[in-house]
Amino acid sequence: MTTRERMTWLLIGCAVGAGIALLYAPQSGKETRKLVGRKAAEARDAALEAGEQVRDTLVETGERIAEAGRGAYRKGAGIASDAAARAAGLVERGRQAVKG
Repeated sequence: MTTRERMTWLLIGCAVGAGIALLYAPQSGKETRKLVGRKAAEARDAALEAGEQVRDTLVETGERIAEAGRGAYRKGAGIASDAAARAAGLVERGRQAVKG
């Protein structure tokens, strides 16, 4: 589990704990409902931010993997091209030897 994931779960746990504590706090029902609503909105915002961070990390990782794949393809294509050229040279030398 990464540090970012741990921090996300810590924030979610704090928000849930704060919500439970508010339910047992000695306030009027109206004040408690307002406070719970605010805390729920804060928890929602924190969860959305964490989701965005995870999405960004996945996109960056996908881009790095795709670029590595393109690099490997280019390298393989170069090797295949060189091998084909060498094979053509060998075939030509074989023809010359047979003619010759």
